[in-house]
Amino acid sequence: MKAVLRRLFARSLARLDLHEVLHRRVGLTGSFLTVDDDAIDLRQVERIIVIAIGKAAGSMTASVAKLLAPRTFDGIIVTTNASKTSIPGCEWYIGGHPLPNTRSFDAGAAVINCLKQVGPRDLVIYLLSGGGSALFEQPIDGLNLEDTKALNKLLVTAGPAIADVNVVRKHVSRVKGGQLTALAGQAQQLTFYVSDVPDNDPSLIASGPTMPDPSTVADCHAILKNTKLFDQMPIAVRKLFENDQIPETPKPGSPEFSTSRWYRLLGSTEAVKTMADETRALGWQVMIDVAVRDNWPLERTVEHLLTAVDHVRQAHPLSPVAIVNGGEFSCPVTNPLGLGGRNQAFVLACVPRIAGRSIAVLSAGTDGIDGSSPAAGAVADGESLSRAERTGLHHDTYLRRADSHQFFEQLGDTITTGPTGHNVRDLRLLVAW
Repeated sequence: MKAVLRRLFARSLARLDLHEVLHRRVGLTGSFLTVDDDAIDLRQVERIIVIAIGKAAGSMTASVAKLLAPRTFDGIIVTTNASKTSIPGCEWYIGGHPLPNTRSFDAGAAVINCLKQVGPRDLVIYLLSGGGSALFEQPIDGLNLEDTKALNKLLVTAGPAIADVNVVRKHVSRVKGGQLTALAGQAQQLTFYVSDVPDNDPSLIASGPTMPDPSTVADCHAILKNTKLFDQMPIAVRKLFENDQIPETPKPGSPEFSTSRWYRLLGSTEAVKTMADETRALGWQVMIDVAVRDNWPLERTVEHLLTAVDHVRQAHPLSPVAIVNGGEFSCPVTNPLGLGGRNQAFVLACVPRIAGRSIAVLSAGTDGIDGSSPAAGAVADGESLSRAERTGLHHDTYLRRADSHQFFEQLGDTITTGPTGHNVRDLRLLVAW
């Protein structure tokens, strides 16, 4: 059964093809660039500028280049690694991830400089995907690279929900929370995005550089207070908050957004539906679970999903049943020396609970990366615990020291895809038969 779950995950990834989605939604008919029911007459456009930020930036830009050909454009691509495909007119920046670095700052400065030069007859196309919050940065006055890195490290390792993390990020940045749109003035602006955030909220993707920001500085204060992180922040950041020197971001309804349009290409919803469709094709009973939230701890998530698959099995005792779940949950890093992330931790926490039962569990990241490990996730079944014990592996020890990857690597049960180039959050599949 583990092999079947692996195949279902692989097929689901293969169907989440950004190039195909872009070409289905966007077209060039004569002089008109069409997106769904919208159209832009390119005869009225002086220049096209493409700003691509995130893990899928290179592939998204290459797709747009094919769509626009033979028209050319100037572009800035900010991503995790350079593409082997040359895209004329584009500058490449390889930013830091999961923490910003000097190249992230260079990328932020380049985009600011580029957008300051656009005019009202220009068309700016933004291509946003997961990872953009770290890859691309310029902080507000009073903060430097070390402050920014320290704050990001605190936020991403302490366990707050990603929505809360990005609310804080937006307010200490010059390039997040709608501020790129403000820089581009009255140019026509189109944003195409791949969602790696809860509920596909566009204001959170890459910390929403082109989207109206409904969050406020007051929200930041509440988040930092509720998570008890305020006193742990770098001194420079803390002083800006204490002295009310954190500027607000552009809000919904602001005139800066009058020439902007936004289009979601892929997100967690599509990923979950794709995996559910692949699983149903086997003739199994499938339920999509949408209850798990980003602030749920590991134990609650495990108990909820295993209980759910038991209930579905009781209702359908004559055929295999499956629960498909997407998104993320809270799994703070408790040991910086351990290898693994929330996906492998989830599967490891399931191992003793499914021991001896006809249940298999898979959890993996659609970006091909799970925490600090080289794997995307892991898979386990009712025999995993006994196999581990026979080889001297104690699951509770590996879970306690946040070293789930080492556990599954020794069992041969990691899922390794390599970086996929885009992120539509995690996928979990639980099957009972």
